[in-house]
Amino acid sequence: MANSGAVATRVIRYELNRGKGFAVRTGLLAASAEVALFSDADFSTPMTETPRVVDPITAGECDLAFGSRALDRSLIGVHQPWRREQGGRIFNLLVRIATGLPYWDTQCGFKAFRMNVCRPLIEAAQIDRFGFDVELIYLAHLAGLRLREIPVRWDHTAGGPLDSSGNYSRDSLRMINEVRRIRRSAAAGFYDSAIAAARRAAETRP
Repeated sequence: MANSGAVATRVIRYELNRGKGFAVRTGLLAASAEVALFSDADFSTPMTETPRVVDPITAGECDLAFGSRALDRSLIGVHQPWRREQGGRIFNLLVRIATGLPYWDTQCGFKAFRMNVCRPLIEAAQIDRFGFDVELIYLAHLAGLRLREIPVRWDHTAGGPLDSSGNYSRDSLRMINEVRRIRRSAAAGFYDSAIAAARRAAETRP
């Protein structure tokens, strides 16, 4: 990616550890750009992959674009430990069954959003741990937004939160319970006003 010059940055602080989902939502909602992207802090997907997910949005082709390790596994340089990789596949299969989402990797930490359309959904999201990716994609799906799953380069970096816990079965169970919570909240109408707002915003996009 060509050097586009200086990039304005700022640090957002809060005292308590509220989870990855809370941190990502806080950063996205503080963004002032038309398109906002979040990336895992370990840069498992290098920032040089940014055009893959940002360009389709700026071209008016989609509202939410997210990196995938499942669509082209030849792009994976360093794989996760076998148990975690298989657990991730099973989790994504369960997500497809539970939500009807047609995507194969909801958990890759490389996602870009058309903010004027997606902001109401991000504001309404409630999952603070690792199921937040599923929540955002599911809400965008329910709102009828244009989503695109895009293969990206990816290398596992040891030492992340799931590696540190060492208990992939427990972590997967927590994430499955979060998916159940998302389904219950959607069925109870918790997200309805946000979905309606996103639909209205989508009607005015270029």
